[in-house]
Amino acid sequence: MTADLDSHVICIGAGQASLSCAAKLRALGYAGAITLIGDEPHLPYQRPPLSKKYLTREMSADRLLLRPPEWFAENKVTCLTGQRVTAIDRATRRVSFGSGEKLGYSKLLIATGCTPRRLPQAMTANFAHIYTVRDIGDIDSLAKHFQPGARIVVVGGGYIGLEAASVAVKAGMHVTILEAAPRILERVSCKETSAYFHALHTSHGVDIVTGAKLEVLRGKDGAVSAAVLADRRVFPCEAVIVGIGVTPNAGLAADAGLIVDNGIVVDEFCRTSDPDILAAGDCTSFPHQGGRLRLESVPHAIAHGEAAAMTIAGQPQPYVAKPWFWSDQYDIKLQIAGLNQGYDSVVTRGPGPAGDYSVWYYKAGTLLAVDAMNAAAAYMVGKRLIESGLSVAPDRVRDLASDMKSWLKP
Repeated sequence: MTADLDSHVICIGAGQASLSCAAKLRALGYAGAITLIGDEPHLPYQRPPLSKKYLTREMSADRLLLRPPEWFAENKVTCLTGQRVTAIDRATRRVSFGSGEKLGYSKLLIATGCTPRRLPQAMTANFAHIYTVRDIGDIDSLAKHFQPGARIVVVGGGYIGLEAASVAVKAGMHVTILEAAPRILERVSCKETSAYFHALHTSHGVDIVTGAKLEVLRGKDGAVSAAVLADRRVFPCEAVIVGIGVTPNAGLAADAGLIVDNGIVVDEFCRTSDPDILAAGDCTSFPHQGGRLRLESVPHAIAHGEAAAMTIAGQPQPYVAKPWFWSDQYDIKLQIAGLNQGYDSVVTRGPGPAGDYSVWYYKAGTLLAVDAMNAAAAYMVGKRLIESGLSVAPDRVRDLASDMKSWLKP
């Protein structure tokens, strides 16, 4: 493998951030070579549908693709699939592959995403049928268990686990969620939002066990057969889904001597501690409101990848995150605007006549974030307020007769 170091952008990672960077570079008129390198045998694809429509086979693998195969040829973007970069040589500006081959770059983007945390081997004994929900391979293996009457244990009551649980229930499975914390979604939401989704899942027959200290998984014939808690309660199952968070894939950067602290440290222009190396997406820690932040979301990956492209193209603009997220569970669409970190009070709105319900987070009277459940208007208004640095009085939020559009007026 060879390339002209004067005009070659390499993107390690073939996900949303890398693809967004490549597409933005071409839109900006960058004419040099662009190479995306991914360790999966697939072209860049969407991940959110994996635990939803792809798991239920309502969406085929080809529909997951972020761009059709012909896009890469038309835009002269090379995508090396099934390839793993093993090292970065900053002195010679080359990346190395497991095969020993090397590829040179003028600018390098690291967009390696995150890896799901796994249960310790002492707990799992390497039994089969223990899954994480991260890539197509995970879902293809997991899908065969989604049969009526089958029993599944979900370890972790976060959004990934809850989404998988809702799909399993629709498939007619018996679902148990084991959450170590006193409530589900404790790390990411307030008690009101947790209670809403706890009630939603139990109403669909899910058994939610909080304060659940998982001690060990039992197996039979080499496959998992039960989850055992420290208090000796046993939950028989044919499969286990582990959703206990992720860790940023920053090892390659650290090995290359780049600064890493809860992700690859970048400045507001996506630049690492090496001026020829940038990083974007879930694997990065970037400046935010006087501190540093690491975000795990598709909108962030897209915007951050485009910001990296602007820097590479010589048109740098400071990246300002506008966090928003979503989750689909049963017939409920959750949309989240903003970040609730540091909130000191919450206000609820609803449920309204259509069942819409929202939770509004405040800190010292300033609106921080909104959780909107089947409440698109609340989400849109909340998002606009937060991005404009505006707030709305809690009493107006509580009052269902108060017109939300009026909150946007000076």
